[in-house]
Formats: sequence, structure tokens, C-alpha cells
Amino acid sequence: MADRTIRIILQAGIILAVVAALPYKIFELDRYFVPKELVLNVAALVIAVLLVARRRSLWFDVADALLALFLIWSAASALLATNYWAAQRSLGVTVSGAVIFWGARSAAERGLYRPILVAAAIAAVCAAALALAQAYGLETEYFSANRSPGGTFGNRNFVAHMAVIGLPSLVWCTVTARRPFGALLGSLGAAVLAAALVLSRSRAAWLAVWATAIILLVPMLASRKYWRGGSIGGRFARLSLAGVIGGMAAIVLPNTLNWNSESPYLDSARAVVDYKKGSGRGRVAQYRNSLSMSLENPVFGVGPGNWPVEYVQFAPSGDRSIADDGMTANPWPSSDWVAFVSERGFVPTLALLGTFVVLFFGSLRRWSELKDPDAVLAQCVLAGTIVATMVVSAFDVVLLLAAPAFMVWSVLGATSGIRDATGARRGREVRISPRALSLAAAGIILVVLASTARSATQAVAMSMVGRGGHTAGWLTGATWDPGSYRINLRVAQLYSRRGHCSVARPYARRAVALFPLAPEARRIRRSCE
Repeated sequence: MADRTIRIILQAGIILAVVAALPYKIFELDRYFVPKELVLNVAALVIAVLLVARRRSLWFDVADALLALFLIWSAASALLATNYWAAQRSLGVTVSGAVIFWGARSAAERGLYRPILVAAAIAAVCAAALALAQAYGLETEYFSANRSPGGTFGNRNFVAHMAVIGLPSLVWCTVTARRPFGALLGSLGAAVLAAALVLSRSRAAWLAVWATAIILLVPMLASRKYWRGGSIGGRFARLSLAGVIGGMAAIVLPNTLNWNSESPYLDSARAVVDYKKGSGRGRVAQYRNSLSMSLENPVFGVGPGNWPVEYVQFAPSGDRSIADDGMTANPWPSSDWVAFVSERGFVPTLALLGTFVVLFFGSLRRWSELKDPDAVLAQCVLAGTIVATMVVSAFDVVLLLAAPAFMVWSVLGATSGIRDATGARRGREVRISPRALSLAAAGIILVVLASTARSATQAVAMSMVGRGGHTAGWLTGATWDPGSYRINLRVAQLYSRRGHCSVARPYARRAVALFPLAPEARRIRRSCE
């Protein structure tokens, strides 16, 4: 019963994380991040309680151990961070993602992996469809004009990441569909995904598609002996054709996107690996500066979520990562792995990398012990999802964001938890004392509970501020979300301009405490001291 409940929560959560968004445009991009984090944290909280309630012993393998090391080290790093609010928020996404992984693994051990992969495929198609709706003229306050077509993600790159990460699941659902109608829907979904990927002009996503196809070519050929003679080959051919048609249609059909170039898609294709100019050159400079940050804090980093707090002191004049207000343009670097190294240190980054390596090579072994072709192909989904995730996370943030993290960890857990034909579990049983188990469970649940509460209060704070036209709304928002630099700074600005320094001073001090190097917050604090 518990595993079926976990399966339902995962299915609903993956899809809800895609569509969740808030209409308050003054809070770009948090109006997309916060509701998705709330979905992730709520799902993880319920799953954690269900897992803990029935466990008296643990089944652990190497991947579990490495992931646990990553969590423990990240938690230690968070305790040493400058901005505890940012550290708690980032750590919450990490811990919740791990809980989702273990929950999906538990469900897969009971043979419930198919519904989870179907939900991942649906979520990817929904993300792509909403982006296409924006590209072809749909207007709503839940969409952002910046980095269009971003749909309910606010950024076209994030949509492309979701699409390419969900692509292996979509292919699997299509070729293993139990009815021809399901295969037809999968082919139509592939057309939608291909069109969104083309319009996104996301070079990281395009590179991930090619990398996944090339790396999985040999495993797919090797797996052919397990499914030869069925309808899988024909369905895959039709899905591929639908994807090509969808991509070509996206290029030909007129849309509302205002590209500066006459050949935008060709220009993006030519610049896939160009790091001598443009955004590629900026990424290299940012990686170099972040490495300096890592070398100065090699053990625990600067703390989860604290890259934007500390990066400004490592950035030289003219760094493109720094905006006009002296703050970083984005709250994270252009790579998950750069973020992990600089924020948490080298050891946890290697532990997480080791988790993916172990899962990848584990997916290519012991196929003969699995009970049916669907389970064998699900191992290809595991390998393909890891490859796609590794590629896009090398060029942008994926595992630091709630929606893609939800999808990645759900798919990895569902596919790695499949038992062999005898029903035997992978790994080994570890018996620990009830007290130790209770302490570990309490720690995880406490972090996820705190993250759930924080996401909820952030959403309430945004609703209180609304469109930002009333001072009272900003004051109420600061009460609900005291860890928001944006809200505290705005309250300080509003009252300092009126000469009410007695009111502005505590908010300016709070803003400086959150971002000690922020020029505007320091200026207001000095003027009111």
C-alpha cells in the first residue's frame, strides 16, 4: 500500500512541478522556482514519512552510500555558509531529490516503475507543449517574455533541459506501449518535444540529444536480442520520423519569437561548441573564477546556494556574470558541477559524480537476469537519462532546480530499482539500531519539513507583495520571508527615500547580512547609520 501511494505521489508531483507557476512578474525567476520547490518538498516529505514508517533495516548499494555521503557533506557545508537562508533552500532541493530517488527505487522494487516513467514522459511533453503554446501566440501572465519560449519555466533553456531529460522515458513508453494508441501518442509527443527543442535554441540540449544517441548506440544494439521480433523496432522508427517532422515544422511555421538573426537555428547549431566568443567565452571566464573560489574553500566550499553571495569578490572588472547593480546576474553559475565544487567542496562533488557513474555502468550489466524486454530497455533509459543529465548540467543548472531534479531522481530511482527475475534486491541489507535509524530519519524529515515551510512562506510573501505597488505589501512580504534579499532591500529603499531611516535601517541590515558585498544594501545601511 505504501509503495502504491509513493507511486501516485511521484506521478502527480512530476507533472505538477512542470505546470506550477505564479503570476507575480516582479519576482522573476522565483515565481517559477518557488512553487516548483513547494511541489518537490511536499512530495518528498510525504514519501519520507512513508519510507520511515515501515523500515526496520536498510538495503544499501554503492550508489546509495555515495549519495548519502553527498547529503551529509552538503549539510555540513550549509552550517558554515554566510547566507543560511540560501543554504537551507539549496540543501532542501538536494535532500528532497534524494528522498524522491529512494522513494522511486522502493516503488520499482514492487514492479511499479512503468507508471513513473509514463509520468516523466507526460511531464516532458507538457513542458514542451506549454513552450510551443507561448511561441505560437498564447499570452498569459504565467509566461515570461524574457528568454521566450519558456512556458511555465520562464526560460527556454530550462524547458529544453526538461525535454531532453524526459526523452529517454518517452522513447521507452512509446516502444513498449501495451496498445497501438499509446505508441501513437508517444510519437506525437516526440514531435512536440522535437519542435520545442528546435525553438529553444538550447545548445546544451542539442548536444545532449546527440551525446545520448551516440553513447547508447552500442547498448541499444546489444539489447536487440532481448526484443527482436516484436513491434519495438517499427515503433522506434515511427517515433524518430515524427521527431524529424516536428523539428522541421518548427523551423518552417511562423511564430511570435523575435530573433535578432535571419538564421537563428543555424547560428545556434554552428556555435554549439564555440567558447571563443559570446556566451561560451563568458562561461569559461565564470568557470575559471569559480574555480578560484573552490581552491580557496576546497573542503566545504562557500555553502549551498551561496555562490552569488561570494562570487563578486572573485570576479574581475568587466565580468559578464556581474549585473549593473554589482550583483551576479543569476543566482547560480552556468553549471551544476561548478556550483557543487564551489559551494560544497570537491569531496561531495566527486561523491555525486560517483553516484552517476555507478548507476550508469550498473545499467549495462546483468540484462539476462531481468525478467522481460521492458526491464532491459528500462536500463537503457537509466543510462540515457544519466548521459542527458550530465551533458546539460555541465552547461547549466539542472539538479539545483526543483522540476528537473524531480524528474531526474524519479527516473533514476525507478529504473535502478528494478529487481531481477528472481525478485532479489540489489545491494546488501544493513541492519542498524532503531535509535540510529530514527536519528537519520528525523534529520531528513526535519530538513524536508523546513524546506516545505520555507517554500510555502515564500509563496505567501510573493502573493502579499503582488505587483509591488504598495509599501504595506512589501512589509508583509518581509515578515513572511525574512530571508529574501529582494524584499528586504526594497523595503529599505522605500523608507530610506522618504527619510524614515528608523524603519529602513533594520531591513538594510538584514539585506547586508544576506549579501554582505551587495553595493545598494551597503549604501542604504551607511546612509541610515
